[in-house]
Amino acid sequence: MKDIYAVIKRPLFTEKGSSLKETENKILVEVARDANKLDIKRAIETIFKVKVEKVSTITARGKWKRYGKFVGKRSDRKKAIITLKPGEKLDFIEGA
Repeated sequence: MKDIYAVIKRPLFTEKGSSLKETENKILVEVARDANKLDIKRAIETIFKVKVEKVSTITARGKWKRYGKFVGKRSDRKKAIITLKPGEKLDFIEGA
């Protein structure tokens, strides 16, 4: 990947993500499907100025959905669980 800003798509605000952030200092984000762990680590460290200890990735296949007589498929996506080093902190929304 060339552009580090194209690697990270958006943060994922879910109950599991909030729990991971509070208990284990981990951040959950959606990333580009062709990004590898090194690309994700470099992008997070460069953009947010934090130290990353570990990156785990999950590929989620899109589900087939039916809308009346029409059938469609949701797009595939890739998520990353980023473990920050002890003492590091990252808040996407501060005070919200």
